[in-house]
Parts: sequence; structure tokens; C-alpha cells
Amino acid sequence: MDTQLEQIREQQKATWNKFSPGWRKWDDFTMNWLKPMGDEIIQALQIQPTDTVLDIAAGTGEPGLTIAGLASRGKVVITDLAEGMLEVACDKARQKGISNFETVVCDVSELPFDDATFDAVSCRFGFMFFPDMLLAATEMRRVLKPGGKIAAAVWGVPDKNVWVTAIMGTIQQNISLPAPAHGAPGMFRCGSPGFLAGLFRQAGFNNVSEKEITGKLACGNNERYWSFINEVAAPVVAALSKADEATTEKIKQQVFELVDQKYPDKKAALDYGAVVVTGEK
Repeated sequence: MDTQLEQIREQQKATWNKFSPGWRKWDDFTMNWLKPMGDEIIQALQIQPTDTVLDIAAGTGEPGLTIAGLASRGKVVITDLAEGMLEVACDKARQKGISNFETVVCDVSELPFDDATFDAVSCRFGFMFFPDMLLAATEMRRVLKPGGKIAAAVWGVPDKNVWVTAIMGTIQQNISLPAPAHGAPGMFRCGSPGFLAGLFRQAGFNNVSEKEITGKLACGNNERYWSFINEVAAPVVAALSKADEATTEKIKQQVFELVDQKYPDKKAALDYGAVVVTGEK
């Protein structure tokens, strides 16, 4: 991996470790919100009781821990760059009495597993942040057994994801932010229809398909929405760190007005759109 990609990887690791306390705090809320994408991944993988499964960029443990319940006589390996996130996953596994799993801190571009080790590979909202997405997909294919299945979820296009664009768009109207480099890791990097499916085909996967999932981030009220995003969304926090207190308060009020205008019921249930892509080795 070249120096620039290594720098991106280390930045990602530091960011996710920094935000792991926020993800721990909001874990029940977040996992409930993201569950439809995890369910779609699990359905596509057709988990068998004796399967050995790899869950990549698993963060606080899902969908890997749910998969462990299905692969009851098998094993799930949960990986992430950030040890702080995996500590949350281990705590959750202990609370639920899940023992057929292990966590591994590693880089998706250099998976520390032998060829043809796993029956299935899952990856929920990781691809957008991988420095080299094709290398990541190729590594996933390498560790899959022949005939093994892969399923990954990514965020769709910005227009489908008001839950984050409501804040980021308002920030950009008030603060001059540098434009991200072309192809740099980011929320909507894989959002265009067919993008991740094309990457899977390029990596050598067969029977590739994609499905759109839509729903709501149901916060209940604007204050809870603001708190949640500011404790788990690194891009929001990074952008607001450049604003003084008055500007931040102005942005907050503008966001609330925008959300109320778009969702008059005042329940702050904001739209999301994701894409789940599946394939086979």
C-alpha cells in the first residue's frame, strides 16, 4: 500500500477510535436504525449452522453477532481497524452469551487469513471508507471458499439521505470547507447505482446483484437528532470544529428549520437510502 493510502488508513483508524464512545452510547439506537441493511445482508448470505463467516468493518459488532446466532455450530470472525469499536462488540457478545466469535484488528487490504477460509463475507457500511476499494474486494474474494457468498451495504446518493445532508448541507452554506479529493473516502462514494456492483464484477465475483433499501432515522425530535449526529458522525464534528459558538448555534437553528419544513410532524424521522450488493466466488 502506498504512503497516501496508508495515511488515509491511519486517519480512519484514529477517527473511529475517537468516536467509539459515542457509538457505544448510541449503540441500541444505531443498531436498530441499521438493522434493515443487516437483515438484507444476512438473507443474501443464506447462513448455515456450520458456516465460518467473516464480518468486515464490523464496528460495534453487527451484523456479525447476529450471524453468530445463525452459525451456531460454526464461527464468526469480526474485524475492524479500530480496537475501540471492537471492544464494544466484545462487551455486547458477553452480555448476550455469544461465544462462537472472535475479533481481529486488521486492515481489509491485508486480511490476515488464508485463501478460501470463509463460507461467507459481510460488510455493512465499510466500503465507502476503504482507501483502495478494489483491493479490498479482491481480498474478500481471496479469503472466500469457492461458491462462497459476499454481501455489502453502502449509503446511496445524497438526495436519498436527508439524515446527514440536512446537517452537512447547512454547514456548507455557513462555513467554507475544502472540497474532498476525487475518489477520497466519504459517505456517498459508492452511492451511484451500479458502482459497487461494478467493483464486485471487476474483483471477479459472479452472480452480482444490487437492491435499494429505504427507511427513516427516527429520532423523535430535533434535539435528539442533533445530539446523535454530533456524537457519531465524524464529518459533522470535523466541520463544526471550524465554526465559532455563534455560527454553530446558527447552523443548529437552520437545521431545525429545514427538518421541520421537510417533516412537519415534528418527529425528526429523516429519510435514508442504502444499496446492498451481493455476489459469489
